[in-house]
Amino acid sequence: AVGGEQISSIGRGICVLLGISLEDTHKEVEHMVRKILNLRVFEDESGKHWSKSVMDKQYEVLCVSQFTLQCILKGNKPDYHMAMPAEQAESFYNSFLDQLKKAYKPELIKDGKFGAYMQVHIQNDGPVTIELESPAATVDPKQLTKLEKQQQRKEKTRAKVPSESSRERNAPRNKDDPSASSGAEGDVSSEREP
Repeated sequence: AVGGEQISSIGRGICVLLGISLEDTHKEVEHMVRKILNLRVFEDESGKHWSKSVMDKQYEVLCVSQFTLQCILKGNKPDYHMAMPAEQAESFYNSFLDQLKKAYKPELIKDGKFGAYMQVHIQNDGPVTIELESPAATVDPKQLTKLEKQQQRKEKTRAKVPSESSRERNAPRNKDDPSASSGAEGDVSSEREP
């Protein structure tokens, strides 16, 4: 509602409170749209929770632009400098709505009034509230793959440590041996020198 007048409403579905930051790009819109429409938060026909998406159930989506989600507290005072300025954010928000409508059914996508002081009444089932963050626009997917591979190698290395024989793990370390651990790299042996 805006000024006491109801401007939009939905039945069963998802209410999306969208906070647009300075760092958000149109490239990230597709990811967010896909996540929102495919997020399994509804029960199936047999009552099993977390089984169906808003699209599976043919439910509605209500979108509300909410810059206050970009709040950073400075002491007790909210600071909104990370929110995208209204002129840019309105275009971004409209692009987001267009993408939602193209990916789903336009008649099932509703919204509030951008920039207006609104009264939003939400009946939160459960209650269930899920925070979705867009992936960082600055991370190159190829670089992300390299980072993931590095992480997997580290995990494999960690997994091999317990397979060492107990004799090797508990053997006293020679301080003159250059391959001996100094203890600064995670050695939790109780045989450290004072």
